[in-house]
Amino acid sequence: MKSNVKTSLTQNIFRIVLALSMVFAGCSHLTFYRIDFQAQVPDWVPLSKDLVVLLSGIVEIALGLILLFWKKQRVNIGWSLALFFVLVFPGNVAQYLGEKDAFGTLNSDRSRLIRLFFQPVLIAWTLWSTGAWQSWRNSKK
Repeated sequence: MKSNVKTSLTQNIFRIVLALSMVFAGCSHLTFYRIDFQAQVPDWVPLSKDLVVLLSGIVEIALGLILLFWKKQRVNIGWSLALFFVLVFPGNVAQYLGEKDAFGTLNSDRSRLIRLFFQPVLIAWTLWSTGAWQSWRNSKK
């Protein structure tokens, strides 16, 4: 796919906000929300919950920084980040089904359920702000 799709100023602003959010989230995995993120790791994952949180934090920081600075590969990075959001979704479902509290705000079934609906929003935000969706549509013409 073409990786140098033109994006608007609005898309670039949203991409930068997303990238900075990813770096922040990744840093929080490694520090002050480390225990809280362990609540999202499903029991069926064959690794220690702490290791999964640490590794996902490193991936989030890397994806955020790459998304912020590597403009030529923005479309491919967009697809990679969207895939990452798909891969971590089972953790959000496990947290909801397991009724595991975290972050002080995910302390009810309702709040955990509402959170599930934001994952598709993150995926759409990623694909739109990076131009990945437009690139895919252009490739179909």
